[in-house]
Amino acid sequence: MQDDLNPLRASAPAQTAPSVAPVPWRWVGERGLRVETGEATLGCYAALAAKRFRELEDVVPADGSILLVLRRGARPSPELLAGLAVTRAAAEPAPATLHEIAVTYGGAAGPDLPALARRAGLDEAAYIRLHADAEYTVAFLGFQPGFPYLRGLPERLHAPRRSSPRAAVAAGSVAVGGAYAGIYPAAGPGGWHVIGRAAVSLFDPGREPPALMRAGDRVRFVPA
Repeated sequence: MQDDLNPLRASAPAQTAPSVAPVPWRWVGERGLRVETGEATLGCYAALAAKRFRELEDVVPADGSILLVLRRGARPSPELLAGLAVTRAAAEPAPATLHEIAVTYGGAAGPDLPALARRAGLDEAAYIRLHADAEYTVAFLGFQPGFPYLRGLPERLHAPRRSSPRAAVAAGSVAVGGAYAGIYPAAGPGGWHVIGRAAVSLFDPGREPPALMRAGDRVRFVPA
């Protein structure tokens, strides 16, 4: 992409330039700007979504970055360009909804629980306690519509994804993958370790908004 088409190299208002560091970014396709946000991702997402810039069709948080999707034919406004770096420097997460999710752990609902407990050096009851005592934050949604990637999994419970993904994972399955916990909104293939199941509707296209959770929300698991 030529420099004259680089929107984040456009001049910001002079008063912001000396005090704000440049924002790392790159193009994604013709309408997407991937902006590096690091630990400020949730705050940047909340601030940019709340401001409703007219040229933005969507703001999508990810792991350490956000994707700004421009409306077809639109160019970034001076207000957006000036606000990006300021938002990244000063962003604070918006107030979050707390979701308490009842989970049936182990057995047929959680076939990987025994192996993960052994890996962590715990019995199953202690593993469940440690998993359920943590409070999680929705870092972003992805993989399936409404699938929450949850930060906050205790380090002792971290585990690499399965070497061989399952062809079918039940809807509502509570699972662990790497440093994340998650919940499968719909049945389908999956490579995370399944430790339980929750009776929760995470995504309903007839609901507004369709996804139950949004980035920044908090989650607690309650053993059923």
